[in-house]
Amino acid sequence: MPKQSIEEMNEFLITYNSVGPDSIESEPLVTEKLRSARKIISKIVNCQPDEIILTQSTTDGVNIVSNGLSFDSNSNIIIRGLSHEHHANLYPWLRLGSKTEIKNLPIDENGFFNFDDFNKMVDDKTKLVSLSHALYNTGAVLPIEQVGKILENKIPFFVDSAQTVGCLDNVNVKNLRCNFMAFNGSKWLCGPMGTGLFYCDRKSSELLEPLSIGGESAMLYEESKLAFKDLPEKFQTGFRNYVGVVGLESSAKYLYKFGIDNIYKKNKYLSDMLREELSKNPKVTLFGPTDSSERTSIVSFTVENHDPQSVVEKLEKQGIILAVREIYEKKIIRASPHFFNTESQILQVVDALKKL
Repeated sequence: MPKQSIEEMNEFLITYNSVGPDSIESEPLVTEKLRSARKIISKIVNCQPDEIILTQSTTDGVNIVSNGLSFDSNSNIIIRGLSHEHHANLYPWLRLGSKTEIKNLPIDENGFFNFDDFNKMVDDKTKLVSLSHALYNTGAVLPIEQVGKILENKIPFFVDSAQTVGCLDNVNVKNLRCNFMAFNGSKWLCGPMGTGLFYCDRKSSELLEPLSIGGESAMLYEESKLAFKDLPEKFQTGFRNYVGVVGLESSAKYLYKFGIDNIYKKNKYLSDMLREELSKNPKVTLFGPTDSSERTSIVSFTVENHDPQSVVEKLEKQGIILAVREIYEKKIIRASPHFFNTESQILQVVDALKKL
């Protein structure tokens, strides 16, 4: 996180707890922070502020859709890759297997699918298509815009953009033509843990039954009848992670001021540099698309005769943070350079791997 985000979170905690959570002053303070957070996020993904629902994670957004849509035995959902997919965008759909048919798009080694296969799967019983915008393991950026054009807003389309918002410069819900999109604040947006965002197209909100209900999300009419409030309140009951939202808003503003397009260019440069240098090491096997326009800055690889977990642990002792991930059952090492990283840090990683 940017230092300013941590400082603003600290300032908010002091102010909020000084005036008291139930004080007259606390309500407008919180309301303004929530409004401001939605406003900056809506600018980044190109939607209306009230179409942004504040959650705790990407997983929350996925579950709002998987549990909110109605399915029956004559309907089907299209997903891709099964165990090649991130668990958060797989398990909620598989759980619906007893209610609806789950159709799995076959994929190639990088996680891409063939549009002939996709077109054959879509039919008049398709209730939802769910895809990741970019893959957490190979970094491949899927052709989401093309999928959106095929569906033409006739079939609900959910996008998991956890690996693209704040990393790529083209995450525009209007271009993607998606009805729903989930992402979090603690990855590429550089916000605090426990913050997430769920985009819900205003018209599409009518398709979803909220997971929970409370005084913040619904209201009474005719004594004992309930009605849900409009977006975003419809999907937000109970208190939010206010201090987390403050940090998220600050980080998002920081990135927006820096320029998402500039971030994309920097990330592309760093990942291309890392892949090029690693390719010179005969013991390193790289994964993911070779064309930089088809991937994020994620760089996945293995080192011959070295267990990925062992490599990650050894490099962390040197101040280098990598992660162990998987492509199907195969364990790999994942580097995720972001715009705050430097050329010297990239070379440091390369040098450390040579010395294993």
